[in-house]
Amino acid sequence: MSRLKQLYQATILEHNKNPRHFGVLDTYSHQAHGKNPLCGDEYVLYVLVDEDKKIDQISFVGKGCAISKAAASMMAERILGASCTEALGLKDAFLSLLSESCSSDDKATLGSLKVFEGVCEFPVRVKCAALIWRALEKALASDLGSEAVVSTE
Repeated sequence: MSRLKQLYQATILEHNKNPRHFGVLDTYSHQAHGKNPLCGDEYVLYVLVDEDKKIDQISFVGKGCAISKAAASMMAERILGASCTEALGLKDAFLSLLSESCSSDDKATLGSLKVFEGVCEFPVRVKCAALIWRALEKALASDLGSEAVVSTE
């Protein structure tokens, strides 16, 4: 039971209860739809990238478990203002954290996102935590105004 308590740490529960950057952006340059049909997590991610290729605004809407919603909330907080390249680097570091292959340098880069380190002990939850990051990857690869769909099947 202590492993489960560790997984649902206060930070994750807080971001689930009060997600940051939740809602639809009026203006966005990139969008992606992420869905995990196995557990029902489903989000739409909106990103406004400025002329300097920095994330000027970001938001998400949808529903899912505490892990997926907290991951979306914390990701949005962490990458707001970052360059697209930096955001995709954080995505790579986060996904390596979930696969237990994260270097100490990547862990330092992730900061508060390290709270998800225990998710790798629950393989069914790894896809929940990774869903919004995969959507980010697809969104930033999409053309202006087009919608990218990602599934974790």
